[in-house]
Amino acid sequence: MTRRSIFDTVRRMLGRGFSQSEVDVLDRALDEAGQDFAQDRVQSVPSCGVSPAGIQLIKSFEGCARLRSDGLYEAYPDPGTGGTPWTIGWGATGPDIGPGTLWPKAKCDERLETDIARHARDVAREIGGAPTSQAQFDALVSFHYNTGAIHRASLTRFHKQGEYALAAEEFGRWKYAGGQVLKGLVRRRREEAKLYRSCGLDG
Repeated sequence: MTRRSIFDTVRRMLGRGFSQSEVDVLDRALDEAGQDFAQDRVQSVPSCGVSPAGIQLIKSFEGCARLRSDGLYEAYPDPGTGGTPWTIGWGATGPDIGPGTLWPKAKCDERLETDIARHARDVAREIGGAPTSQAQFDALVSFHYNTGAIHRASLTRFHKQGEYALAAEEFGRWKYAGGQVLKGLVRRRREEAKLYRSCGLDG
């Protein structure tokens, strides 16, 4: 994959162009990563952060939901609880989001970038220097983005111990919301585990 094709792929996934500062950051990341998003194994979290494949996985399951006829996106209740946490755009939650919250698409996209970066930092800190492939890192960020559980999940401990097969099996346990099994979570955990296993490392 060429540098231009990487930029084009990320641009399509984000649905917008880049600012100059973003171009500079991505350029530096590509230089540091040797333009190799598909490396089989690295000795620490990849410097490039979440890959286009990881971003696409998150976006495919979060969706940018509840578009109104006036072009704004409205917040919606959690499907498991019927209330909190309220969500808007690409799965954004927080104290600033509740019944009646309305955002334009640009704000949904900005929040997505901010939230992915924040969750990626959480994952990087939690796994420390544990050998981690790009695919594993992407899967862990997607998991944490959805659950917020990277600090307490058994799969994190198994990953840090190099027990990759056990870690992959743990994804499937996180399929409940409000005490109910949600088909959407079952599908998401299956895809995250599939991405995690694609690194080719043994358990």
